[in-house]
Amino acid sequence: MTVENNEIKIYKNPNGPDIGAAGANIIQQDGLYFKDLAKTGELLPYEDWRLPIDQRAKDLAGRLTVEEIAGLMLYSPHQMVPAQPHGPFPGTYHGKTLAESGQEHWALTDQQKHFVDKDHVRHVLAAGLENAETAARWSNQLQSYAESLPWGIPVNISSDPRHGSSQAGAEYKSGAGDVSKWPEGLGMAATFSPETCRAFGDAVSKECRAMGITTALFPQVDLSTEPRWMRLEDTFGPHPQLTTDFGKAYCDSLQTTEGSPDGWGRDSLCAMAKHWPGGGPCEAGRDAHYPFGKFAVYPGNNLDAHLKPFLEGVFQLDGPTGSASAIMPYYTVSWGVDEKDGKNVGNSYSRYIIHDLLREKYGYDGVVCTDWGITADPNPEIDSFSSRCYGVEDLTEAQRHLLAIENGVDQFGGNSAIAPILEAYQLGCQRHGQEAMRARMEQSAVRLLKNIFRCGLFENPYLDPAQSVQVAGCEAFCQAGYQAQLQSVVMVKNQNALPQRDRKKVYIPTRHIGPRKTFFRTGMPAQDLDPVDAGLVSKYYDRADTPDQADFALVFIESPLSDGGYSREDREAGGNGYVPIPLQYRPYTAAAARAESIGQGDFRESSPNRGYQGKTAAAANQDDLDLVLNTKKAMGSKPVIVVLRMHNPTVPAEFEASADSILIDFGVQSQAILDLISGKAEPSGLLPVQMPANMETVERHCEDLPFDMEPYADSAGHRYDFGFGMNWQGVIADQRTRRYTK
Repeated sequence: MTVENNEIKIYKNPNGPDIGAAGANIIQQDGLYFKDLAKTGELLPYEDWRLPIDQRAKDLAGRLTVEEIAGLMLYSPHQMVPAQPHGPFPGTYHGKTLAESGQEHWALTDQQKHFVDKDHVRHVLAAGLENAETAARWSNQLQSYAESLPWGIPVNISSDPRHGSSQAGAEYKSGAGDVSKWPEGLGMAATFSPETCRAFGDAVSKECRAMGITTALFPQVDLSTEPRWMRLEDTFGPHPQLTTDFGKAYCDSLQTTEGSPDGWGRDSLCAMAKHWPGGGPCEAGRDAHYPFGKFAVYPGNNLDAHLKPFLEGVFQLDGPTGSASAIMPYYTVSWGVDEKDGKNVGNSYSRYIIHDLLREKYGYDGVVCTDWGITADPNPEIDSFSSRCYGVEDLTEAQRHLLAIENGVDQFGGNSAIAPILEAYQLGCQRHGQEAMRARMEQSAVRLLKNIFRCGLFENPYLDPAQSVQVAGCEAFCQAGYQAQLQSVVMVKNQNALPQRDRKKVYIPTRHIGPRKTFFRTGMPAQDLDPVDAGLVSKYYDRADTPDQADFALVFIESPLSDGGYSREDREAGGNGYVPIPLQYRPYTAAAARAESIGQGDFRESSPNRGYQGKTAAAANQDDLDLVLNTKKAMGSKPVIVVLRMHNPTVPAEFEASADSILIDFGVQSQAILDLISGKAEPSGLLPVQMPANMETVERHCEDLPFDMEPYADSAGHRYDFGFGMNWQGVIADQRTRRYTK
């Protein structure tokens, strides 16, 4: 293997780790090999792989300058490999575009070299990776560059989830350097199988390590008790024990290298579980990415249940690694939780939530990394994808950093500027004295370095690209992921409509979605789309152009889509801007909503009350409902099968009577749906949530309580409650439904 002009040399230690070096000198001592990362010619404690990781990390932290420690506390911007000249995360190569430069797709950008060298950044977020080979070669370039710098500290490359099947192609595929595709979080929960989740973690860790990734910015173990929350589909649902078991199994498999005494090694992927102390109980379903959704509330006094997936799950792993190596607090202001000082501020700024609870009471000593972008000054527009310095808007950026550090935060997600941390250090020296502030910074450095040591990066961070291609997207992992997709689909209704085994004519209507806001709060125009690839359908059925030509209809719809509970139009018309988040398609008036909001207070608002009682909202995709109703009318007595892509629990009352069969899909490839419809596979998933009877029960429920809504009962008398699901024989009752009950 070569990296630019440096050959990667591998030195084999008897009964010890392989040493991989691209340019570093090698020290031979006691018949063993070590890397001379500090370029001193002598074996320093942090270079000695025989010593305990804690000792090595403390030795290196003590040698670093404050600037170098501050660099460890930064997280790079999102990196696209290769980088393009335009877009949200651009990059250049020797001042030119990639095409103009003639560089390979895995070359380092000018920006990457700068922040690794000048800003001492060692935590890099890889967002877009072209394929496994490019990822491995880029990782080798990055590690070789870092090895050449003082102390030779390797780079800890991280990633958001990249194995979700909802963004995958329509068909099951393996190979081509892509990773295997598995159900989204809620879909994984629908299997009711922690064992499947454990297999998922094993595949994720091996495929990520093959691409050079060593930290997972997941799993999301928030107890998702609020059905309107936009991040609910990424969680394992609202059941405290199921979420606890799944989080534990997932982190255990992500982090454990089999055969290692302490569990850490070449197959380990550090897990950053999120979001402490739980982002699920967001008031009225509004999300804290936006200032209008910053409050988490506890009207049911149920904080303890939201802590359970952490305290009994990711902090208490069955395997040798013991605990998730990192934790991310959520953006939210956990309203009324601070029993000590009564401060309602963002979680990372709350001394009670981070220092008193997480660090002191529960003894967590891993890395605490803020969620992305909490330290910058606030945007004057409340309806914005903006800084989330909730409750500390009056502080300077440096003061915010210092407050978080004093609370026990080690790292700042999405921060790539070293200056505010250095200014925070100076402020801390004035407040606490230089010795105490230096000790506090070293404490964070030790925690951060330990995770780099644990993955074996100091000994050998290098990859064989050919082997990486063989691991990422291999047949075994892809097949396991596809089987999990099949297991995640829930059938809640079947009146002799499924399966459709023979080759028949199927009518599949196109969808229309009205205009709405994007995740970044920009406008998204209306769109018409064909819900499934015609070529894929042709492998199963002949596609009819009209209902009268078809033997059966297949209607793809999506759970109701909204603008997240805030409307500038309402504000400009004299309202407070707050509107309902509907889980039904037709316009809905929130008569049962609370008149006075629980969370209150924002400098951008003239009134503290965020209530929306009596206001009306409609789903952007209410045409989905018309699609079902009109198709049933046109098909007459011929079967109509509805496939609901459910991001959030949906009120079925509007469409259930017009469907002969209903499949709930939490994010799978279209082939999985067609395999189930055609009888090549049998539904086995169970509802991980309640599907509410109506919006009134949603408005009256407590955001922090699971299972306090009235579930929908269909025309056959089946209640779409937690744990309900059907197979070809009828309602499922097995060891899974006995294992997890409400």
